[in-house]
Amino acid sequence: MYGVVTRNEEELSWSEFDRGFYEVKDVTGRAAEPVADAVNMVSCFGDNAAEESPELLPVDDEGNEATRDRPYFDWSYVCPTHDRYREGLLELIGDAAAESEDLRLDDVGFPRDEYCHCDRCERRFEASDYDEWTEWRDSVITSFVADARERVPGDLYLTLYPDPYPGHLSRRAGIDVEALEAYVDEFVVPVYDMAYTTTYWLEIIAQGFVDRLSTPFSLELYAVDVDIDDLLKAAEVASEYGESVLFGYDASNARATLRRLDADERDGKSFGPDS
Repeated sequence: MYGVVTRNEEELSWSEFDRGFYEVKDVTGRAAEPVADAVNMVSCFGDNAAEESPELLPVDDEGNEATRDRPYFDWSYVCPTHDRYREGLLELIGDAAAESEDLRLDDVGFPRDEYCHCDRCERRFEASDYDEWTEWRDSVITSFVADARERVPGDLYLTLYPDPYPGHLSRRAGIDVEALEAYVDEFVVPVYDMAYTTTYWLEIIAQGFVDRLSTPFSLELYAVDVDIDDLLKAAEVASEYGESVLFGYDASNARATLRRLDADERDGKSFGPDS
């Protein structure tokens, strides 16, 4: 099964795609109206618009804000314990789920290992029943996903950073995979590359999630300006492991790849792992 992740509503109806994910809020802070015939997708705590409201920004123990101008940050973040922002997110999730019952949570979690040490987070950790800071962070994120689950009548999808090694997602983002499996129907793992000229690493990551998860997962490939032959090979590898293969942010290139795949299959060409 193949799908698309897009900001363009018209691409959701293209016949080559079995499923579509539509961004109603992305990391730029841009918002769009949810649509009925797709899995609406919400970027939760990744939001460049937070730069305009410093009280939203997570900080590390040295006071460094989690913004896109810092090394290793592709976008800016919002602290997951900011109540007003969190309530707004849950309201947006509820509105989107009222339009289409399935929903995907994207960019869920703390920014990196060293966040957040804002005054609010410090107070709440001290007042909690947790002795370990990482366990408290896990509880914050699990609680948010549980609240989102109550507002989604259909399937709930959640994006995972592509690191299946035990303990890494918790330490990095406050993602307790085992706890979240109680609320999530399907995970989505983006395995992005600008070329996919080699795919052994894609297979390693995918196999790691096969071993790690009891919940189904799909793999998402980056489709922008990727050579069709290379994207096709990556899709074939990904299809061996995921519930579906999703193509991100270039539906035209994805459609061309799937048409090539269909033509090759009709010609009897094989794209197995040993080919």
